[in-house]
Order: sequence, then structure tokens, then C-alpha cells
Amino acid sequence: MIISRTPFRISLFGGGTDYPAWYRRHGGAVIGTTINKYCYISIRTLPPFFDHAHRIVYSRIELPHSIEDIQHPSVRAVLQQREIQTGVEVQHHGDLPARSGMGSSSAFTVGLLNSVRAYQGFNSSPDWLANEAIRIEQEVIREDVGSQDQIWAAYGGTNIIRFATDGSFKVAPVVLTNERRAELESHMLLFFTGLSRTAATIARKQIANLDKSEAQLRLLQQMVEEASDILGDRNRSINEMGMLLHDAWKLKKELADAVSNPTIDGIFAAAMEAGAAGGKILGAGGGGFILLIADPSRHARIRERLKSLIEVSFKTGSEGSKIVIFEPNGLEAQTTSIAFQFNSGT
Repeated sequence: MIISRTPFRISLFGGGTDYPAWYRRHGGAVIGTTINKYCYISIRTLPPFFDHAHRIVYSRIELPHSIEDIQHPSVRAVLQQREIQTGVEVQHHGDLPARSGMGSSSAFTVGLLNSVRAYQGFNSSPDWLANEAIRIEQEVIREDVGSQDQIWAAYGGTNIIRFATDGSFKVAPVVLTNERRAELESHMLLFFTGLSRTAATIARKQIANLDKSEAQLRLLQQMVEEASDILGDRNRSINEMGMLLHDAWKLKKELADAVSNPTIDGIFAAAMEAGAAGGKILGAGGGGFILLIADPSRHARIRERLKSLIEVSFKTGSEGSKIVIFEPNGLEAQTTSIAFQFNSGT
């Protein structure tokens, strides 16, 4: 049994400039952070006692007779690309729902790559995981997705990611003292809207509008530097981040008509009336999670106004994808050890 743990992320500024169709012409930049909510992917050799060759467990259960029969596009692509020859069981568990704007699809792909490579006896660097996940999603599966989520999932941390016109990227950590990070976290609220959406559908519309959205995207990219300046200056209020986020949200809604809807607009209006400095729908938009920034003194009022939504507490800067259990011969030895300790009374 091999299990990987891969973080979800919160993208703050620059989203949209991470689409290859944009940054290969203009360059791009995003700023954000991973959080301590995770996607877990396990893989093991499937015992040879079944009619099916593989067992794939996520929101549904697949029992395919070959890799080509697997319906989950990421699982099928990764197992094909890694040339898995044995029957395997792959299982997914997540701390947050899929299609919610937290980078869950790319966390799944990165975590699966990490687990499968470990199953084959290889360590995987963050750079390899990020680049391979980008290739799998954009070139093999041919999804209309950006390139930031795969990098967050692989590298972890609170970073600025810069994209070059040659397709390369650089990850630069945002240096924060423990006090400044705690201050940032104390101002942030995360709520689930209850609306799920397929990011690629909205992304397709944004990509189609890139030429018409050049002014908005350039401003969104400039906000990355402004946000970095705010975070790096302890004399500046975190509420400035909230106001900047509000400006970014207004720009983001201009990228495609599916980014927002009356339900989301109503949630934002209620939050702003209750004292939020600003906020945004995470990911491509259309639903999922909403991030708000507000002075902690306003949180109780905001929570009351949004009490119908599920709030999720979190910490920022979690580490990137890692193998948390590596027992290629099964969990027998570990289970025996646990049983011995229990029977010994320790």
C-alpha cells in the first residue's frame, strides 16, 4: 500500500494569466498558497481473485478489465503513460469536495503521479510532478486548464509563480514572519457556496475571450506584485489585501459571463454589507468556495449573515505532495506492530 497526500490551494491574484494561451504570448504570474486540506491517493497491487483487472474508487467505483476501459480521465491517462502492467487498486479520499475551486483536479493528478511513481520504485521531485501533471492534463487529456494548480499541488507553500513565454515557470516563496502569516490567516474566511461546477467549461469561455480581456488580465497580473508588497510590509493592513481582492473579483467577472451568477452575487453582497473588505470565488468561478478577507472584529457578523453556508477553517503554506505511507509489500508488518503494542499494553 502506497499513499500520497497532496494539498489543495487558494489562488489569490493573477488567475487567468496561467493559461498557456496567455502566458506563451505575454508571460504570467499568480500569487497564492496551499492549505492544510488534502487529497489522498492510495495504490496497491490488486489481488488476482477477481474478474476485473483493476479497481478504481473515487465518487464512483469502476471495475475495468483493462486500463483503456477506465472512465476517469486522469487515472486512465496516468496509468497508460506510466505503462502500468499489473492489476492495481486506486482509491481517492479528499478533505474538500471536487469541482469547488480549490485545485482538486490537479491535486488528484499530482497525487496519483506521485503514488504511481512510488509504486514503480521512483522518487518524484516537485518540478517533475508539476511539469508532468501539466502535460497530462493539457496535452494528454486535453483539458482547458491553466498551469498554476499543478504547481501548487507539487510544490506547496505560499508563493509567487511566474510563467515565461517559453512555457517554463519559476516558484518564488513569499517570505512571511510567523506573526504576519498569523495576521493574514486571522483575516481570512472560507465558505462553501454549495454550488459545484466544471472548471474546464468556464475556462474554455475565458480562453475564448483572451484577446478581448487583455486589459483585465494585465491588471490582474499587476495585482500580484501589489499583493506581494502588502504582505511583505508589516505596517500595511491585511484589509488592503481584501480591497485589492474586491477589485480583482470585479475584473474577473468581466472575463466570462459564467464566472458569477445571482446566487454568488447575493453571497458577496451579504458579506460586504456585514463588513468584509473583499473576496472572490476561488478557481475559475461559477461556484465552489468563496474566500473573504475582513477585520476579525467583523467575522461574527459575517458568519451570521452567511450561516446557511459551510465554513471551513484552514492554515496556509502546507507542504507539497508527499508519500505518507510506503509499504510496497502491504501493511502486514505495520499491522502486526500495532497489534503487538496493543496486546503489550503500551
